[in-house]
Amino acid sequence: MAFEFNPEFAIADEHSLRSLFDATHALAIQKCRSTLGIHAQEFIRRSPFLCIGTQNPNGRADVSPRGDPVGFVKILDERTLAIPDRPGNNRLDTLVNILANPSVGLLFMIPGFDDTLRVNGRAVLVRDPDLLASMSVNDRLPKLAIVVTVDEVFMHCAKAFRRSHLWSPKHRQDRTEMPSLVKIILDETSGAPDDKDEQRRMDADLEDAYKRTLY
Repeated sequence: MAFEFNPEFAIADEHSLRSLFDATHALAIQKCRSTLGIHAQEFIRRSPFLCIGTQNPNGRADVSPRGDPVGFVKILDERTLAIPDRPGNNRLDTLVNILANPSVGLLFMIPGFDDTLRVNGRAVLVRDPDLLASMSVNDRLPKLAIVVTVDEVFMHCAKAFRRSHLWSPKHRQDRTEMPSLVKIILDETSGAPDDKDEQRRMDADLEDAYKRTLY
């Protein structure tokens, strides 16, 4: 049975929403900038991982992870970033969304840091040869780069990461307690084979594909 909630308890307007919370403190407003300051740039240079949020023309949202060696995002100037597009599953959700709606949101993370950096802006897909050459890894160039013009940038506080204990070794979970990626997908679609040897073969094939197609 699908979950249903009493519409009486739905929040339908901004006034009703804001009435539940205290006023924003001055620092939270002041921290928002339109350019990348020295500390924002340093954060980006240290970051090996980000999430990029996009939307299609109908407003359907998508968030995609992007990761590479530390400093993989190029700072072209104080208002422009370039993100290499590495091999993936070729669904191209993020890229197609950008073609239709250039607005993007970026969340930069650094392992061990509880605070994060948020960047909102407008993206274009670029194939400039010199830019792509500067993003080469293992002599392999990305097919394109996502170039983001920054509209808004600010640091985000540590509360979410501290509540989640994301970086704490004591809170790490054992990946083997859940099925492999291949089995999860097959279980929820066409059905995974019962044969354990076949499951292990598919898992080994996935690991081999990771090694061959990382760049």
